[in-house]
Amino acid sequence: MSSEHRPNPADPGAGESGDTPEAGGAIGPHGALAPASLGVHGTHLGGDRRGPVVDPIFQSATFFGGRGEVGHDLLYTRYGNNPNQVAVGRKVAALEGTEAGLALSSGMAALAMALLSLTEAGDHVVASRHLYGATHGLLATELPRRGVETTFIEPEGEESWIEAATPTTRLLLMEVVTNPLMRVFDPRPAARAAARLGVPLLADLTFACPVNLRGVDVGVTLCMHSATKYLGGHSDLIAGVVTGPADLIAGVRDAMKLYGPAIDPHSAWLLDRGLKTLVPRIQAHNRNAMALARWLEAQPGVSGVAYPGLPSHPDHALAADLLSGFGGMLGLELEGGALSADAFCSALELACFAPSLGGVETLVSQPRLTSHAGFSAHERTALGIRDGYVRISVGIEDVDDLRADFARGLAAARIAGGKGPGT
Repeated sequence: MSSEHRPNPADPGAGESGDTPEAGGAIGPHGALAPASLGVHGTHLGGDRRGPVVDPIFQSATFFGGRGEVGHDLLYTRYGNNPNQVAVGRKVAALEGTEAGLALSSGMAALAMALLSLTEAGDHVVASRHLYGATHGLLATELPRRGVETTFIEPEGEESWIEAATPTTRLLLMEVVTNPLMRVFDPRPAARAAARLGVPLLADLTFACPVNLRGVDVGVTLCMHSATKYLGGHSDLIAGVVTGPADLIAGVRDAMKLYGPAIDPHSAWLLDRGLKTLVPRIQAHNRNAMALARWLEAQPGVSGVAYPGLPSHPDHALAADLLSGFGGMLGLELEGGALSADAFCSALELACFAPSLGGVETLVSQPRLTSHAGFSAHERTALGIRDGYVRISVGIEDVDDLRADFARGLAAARIAGGKGPGT
């Protein structure tokens, strides 16, 4: 982003994050820019390139103004119009191909503000039952306290959404690639149902990310990401983003102003920096995860590998049709149950035993102890999350080093499960 076009704190037009027609894309000297170029440069090109190549961090809560100047927006970081917040919102919108984008302080903040902006007491939501644990908790426990009820469905076809809707349904909600089982659900039937109902489709695209799937291309109205994960990509920030039509993003911003979860300027700057390498990082995640999934599937002591790129995955045909890359997330089911899963994770030396995902380093976690710890064992089993299940966020390390590390973990898992290290 050139200094000529960087949002200026003194500029009355700096305004709101992403609310400009140009936020949905950029035109370079040879036409529309590719995602790799958008990640690096954002939407603004040309101009007087005499300022810094890298945007500074506007580490300020407030800016000069507030005298009632006509045509001047009040610039205040809690409002989400700090120049760093504006720049990253526009860049993510450009990557998603939408009119507007807004960065918030976490993925759950992005989801919560989107839901609160679209619903009020007496309203209804139809949601996929295959959701991140905290998302399910928000819908099942918190929103009912505000008078908003949710019907959870199997998102298998257009009519399943229509049949669950009521006259007070205000939105449809789904994850395309689910956490933690890596199921893949087609957003296109949900988009058709949303159009018939006259409501938006909100999709959590964190695992897919705009490199492997742009929501706007498959009918998603509002695209939500935990930017802590792949968009940031370095495990050093907490953030979330929502992109979509400008009027709906304005509503999300209004909720953010009221509840307060604006992203801080430094995290916005870190997220913008992460986006510069998004495309090559995702390409590396895709390659490594595919190679590891194929190798793991053939190892003794492994009862299953959940990776959409494998022909054995129940949604492989859909994933091949829908996604341009199968992603960096995979699940590993170990025959020895919880004891084997614990031993596997403890034996690793290169991969990190830690929650979260989407960073350059490989992370492993056990959903029974993290994302779905609040579920009973019966509830987890019903969802397909068994005690021997390990979620792996494959990083961009050398794949041979990762294979050696996982071989060590698998040997420990077999011993803990009552088998020899090589059987």
